Amino acid sequence: MASDMAERFMSTLQQIEQTGDPEPLVAMFTGDAELSNLAVVEPMRGLEGARRFWHEYLLSFGKIRSQFTHVVDGNNAAVMEWTSEGVRPSGESIRYRGVSVIETDGQQVRRFRAYYDSAVFVPQAASL
Repeated sequence: MASDMAERFMSTLQQIEQTGDPEPLVAMFTGDAELSNLAVVEPMRGLEGARRFWHEYLLSFGKIRSQFTHVVDGNNAAVMEWTSEGVRPSGESIRYRGVSVIETDGQQVRRFRAYYDSAVFVPQAASL
């Protein structure tokens, strides 16, 4: 069973995917939070960084829905496996899997990292 914090994070992510408004998820982060994924060279920091991170995430898709398949909880940390399906802004269907890691202070998220199958975001090479 996932912790209250992990459950809240997962349901809030699904909420922002439906509404397109990142603010409920941004509100879950500390003022000095750090967010990163495979596409981010330097972590985004603070509430403005969280806002930019989740806004850019939502802009990457015309529609997206994440389903969480497994959660491992520890001391103020959780690892969540997921599969996301949706449509890119170009209209192309997308499906990819990954893992998100959150570290918390018990009340809010201090650090977020996502690792995923980035191959789905690379344009296919032209056939020879």
